[in-house]
Amino acid sequence: MQNLRRKVYMTAGYNTVSLGTGRSEFNPRKPRPGLEHYIREAGQGTLKQIGGAAHVDEGTIGNFMAPRFNRQGHLAGLIPMIDEGLQWKPCTRTEGACASGALALTAAIRSILSETSDVVLTIGVEVQNSMKAVYGADVLAGAGWYQKRKNGHAYFFPGQFSDRAGAYYQKYGMERARKGMGRWFRNAVENARLCPTAQEYENKVPDLEALYHKMKINGAVFVDHLNVLDCSKVSDAASGIAIMSEEGLKRCGIDPRDAVEVISWAQVERNLTSDPPDLTELTTIKKAAHRALEGAGITINDLATIEIHDCFSIAAVLTMEALGFAVPGEGADFIAAGHTARDGRIPVNTTGGLIGWGHPTGGTGVHQAVTIWEQLTGKAGAAQINIPADKPYGMTINMGGDDVTVVAIVYKRGC
Repeated sequence: MQNLRRKVYMTAGYNTVSLGTGRSEFNPRKPRPGLEHYIREAGQGTLKQIGGAAHVDEGTIGNFMAPRFNRQGHLAGLIPMIDEGLQWKPCTRTEGACASGALALTAAIRSILSETSDVVLTIGVEVQNSMKAVYGADVLAGAGWYQKRKNGHAYFFPGQFSDRAGAYYQKYGMERARKGMGRWFRNAVENARLCPTAQEYENKVPDLEALYHKMKINGAVFVDHLNVLDCSKVSDAASGIAIMSEEGLKRCGIDPRDAVEVISWAQVERNLTSDPPDLTELTTIKKAAHRALEGAGITINDLATIEIHDCFSIAAVLTMEALGFAVPGEGADFIAAGHTARDGRIPVNTTGGLIGWGHPTGGTGVHQAVTIWEQLTGKAGAAQINIPADKPYGMTINMGGDDVTVVAIVYKRGC
């Protein structure tokens, strides 16, 4: 078990709306909020819960591709824009593709552990509806080894995970895999309907699995082994949360019961320039998740809920197998049986995950942390699930690229 030199807490989570297709207020032909708007809203939403900027020692911000999506780099310099009280305080930007948000969290955790800060404001943000999807796909291809881009699919990352899905179908059967993936889509949207900030909040389709299976796979217009409902959303959003020591909680007047304690975490990196060792396994997620669980001294059976990185439905199937909830080849069956639904054996992505809530790439890791904080402290509103007294733990798994950078964090309900 990992013994941290001091206790680390997260509290005061805040999410903006995840804006993109599916939201009634989204119109690609009309001006929309920019990067600064989202950073300011998420930051101020967290500051209001901790008594203001005067209590903050430091800031971290996770973002993937603002220099290309928004022509804006140097995002650490936007943190003081949130509030005058943040002027002259140290701030850092982290980048690790879609794991950028979780890297901002771990940077804050390290500052608390090193005793250089007691309160760190952490933001995760991405505004990526600034260009057409096919051009955005080229930007997002930077999460992989760009030398492979010229030989990759026009929709590069859907193509990468389409290849994983194709390998999985060939090895274990397409029909049973698609059944589980269809149930995953249904669960994602059903959960999103309970979260007002979710991109699919307004989705009213009565039979989601029928819709999923009706939408045929067509490699001539998209990719060979997935349809668009297998894919996470192109989203504009930001999330904020405060990382604190015990002294920080006291400074801000926050009861530990309104916080979650970080028990353990692990970051694992795979060589970006090499192909995955096995297309039918998320090897890096498997290593990171089990290191974090081992560090926490618990098993998957102690978890009340998990937020996983379902950038594509096949990633969800492979993650459930990597965690050990199902043996290889049976992850889709596990999902199809309802075990990952909000009333199932292990509720997963209770506000919709990347497919239902949205995927603002650099913001996803922080959004996952906010969701776990809400669930473990009973602040999830209509999306609240039952947290058993004997299962006070939650977990987040944030993946960057095709299983290249992975951060897994284990949390415990404060007391």
